[in-house]
Amino acid sequence: MDKTTEKKGAVKAGVKKFLNWTLVVVILALLAFGAVRYYYPYGEGVKAGQLNYVVYKGIIFKTYEGKLIQSGVWSNKPGGVQSNEFEFSIEDKTIAEQLMLAGGKTVELHYKEYFAALPWRGYSRYVVDKIVKINDESPDSSDSSVIRP
Repeated sequence: MDKTTEKKGAVKAGVKKFLNWTLVVVILALLAFGAVRYYYPYGEGVKAGQLNYVVYKGIIFKTYEGKLIQSGVWSNKPGGVQSNEFEFSIEDKTIAEQLMLAGGKTVELHYKEYFAALPWRGYSRYVVDKIVKINDESPDSSDSSVIRP
């Protein structure tokens, strides 16, 4: 009877060890998935256009959100024009305050694109981290070829 009891105890210990290692592997996999999904920027670039607005909003997490209107391009539908609106979040308060003063101006913004948004980082997957350039002149004043009524 001693040998069968020892075998059962060894099997139980082996199963327990296997379940513990499986639990550790699952937790590490979930942590890696969350880190990549929420903190790894898989894309970055520069967008240029006319800054529409920057606002500070939120109920629990107050974040800076903005919208940039890019030049329209022809859409795939005949006779249609596609509106290119770039909605973004801003983490840095100083960048947000500079952009709040630049409403209506043509700007170039450097951004990072994440797989998903976090509530405390903003509503958008696109997070502006740097202002490349702000043109002080209005977009209409530089184009002399436009016929105005």
